[in-house]
Amino acid sequence: MAELTYLEAISDGLRTEMRRDESVFCLGEDIGAFGGAFKVTAGFAEEFGPERVLDTPLAENAIVGAATGAAIEGMRPVCEMQFADFIACGFDQLVNVAAKLHYRQGQSVPLVVRLPSGGGFSGGPFHSQNPEAWFLQAPGLKVVAPATAADAKGLLASAIRDPNPVCFLEHKGLYRHVRDEVPEGEYTVPLGKARVAREGGELTVIAYGSAVPLALAAAEALEEDIEVLDLRSLCPLDTEAILASARKTGKVLIAHEATRACGVGAEVAALIGAEAFEDLDGPIRRLTAADVPIPFSPPLEQEVLPQLDDMKEACRELLAY
Repeated sequence: MAELTYLEAISDGLRTEMRRDESVFCLGEDIGAFGGAFKVTAGFAEEFGPERVLDTPLAENAIVGAATGAAIEGMRPVCEMQFADFIACGFDQLVNVAAKLHYRQGQSVPLVVRLPSGGGFSGGPFHSQNPEAWFLQAPGLKVVAPATAADAKGLLASAIRDPNPVCFLEHKGLYRHVRDEVPEGEYTVPLGKARVAREGGELTVIAYGSAVPLALAAAEALEEDIEVLDLRSLCPLDTEAILASARKTGKVLIAHEATRACGVGAEVAALIGAEAFEDLDGPIRRLTAADVPIPFSPPLEQEVLPQLDDMKEACRELLAY
């Protein structure tokens, strides 16, 4: 085991898969000599060469389109969007082409789109979005969002090996602030399986991405019997784990950084309401970002995004219900 940051674990996972399988290559803006906007691919060009580490023009639609064509021909491309927000420019190729090819033609499209997402660094409205809900409406896409360094490496490896297109959301706020023990060498974490990050019996916080460390910090600070369920995979959802935890504690708080409307939290709440309503001892509550673009101003950004005090207060209110 090695202690790595979240960013280092992603880099290690990608490098390990490229060493294991010569069909894996990466493409994106400035990922070669520059090493990527956040240095995930630093040193890759020297090790793997320009044919497997492709610097592309500023054209996300072309990046995803080229990756789709390569995947059809048996390669396993990993696309990097410098910021998750920029996938909007590649949306047509991802949602209308890559996601539908298996349904239309029985064609496997094993590609990964890496999406550095989230706020917390004063990046403003064009560099701080959490666009996961955009992809949940597109049958044919898988969506994952790790919260730990170990899961970041393991889920990326599984995403690369999967025959379907996978949107890999990596939260920028976790890049250098999350550090944990990561298995060395080849390591996978199965897609579609949630993780109980903290055992508890009085309240379940269901979270993913940046909300997971917030939930764990709140549970420790409050010293309450709070369970934290890390979804890890947003599509497919681990419905069995969600329902088991909701039935176990009887109270559920759903937390994520993305806005409230039509998101992951809404789907999880609907699932619990439909399948575990009689097991609940209180209303299903949600903690999310405000439904506005992310501001540049640090104080305003903190007001918009969920903070530790918000998580603690939401837990207190539901525990006291």
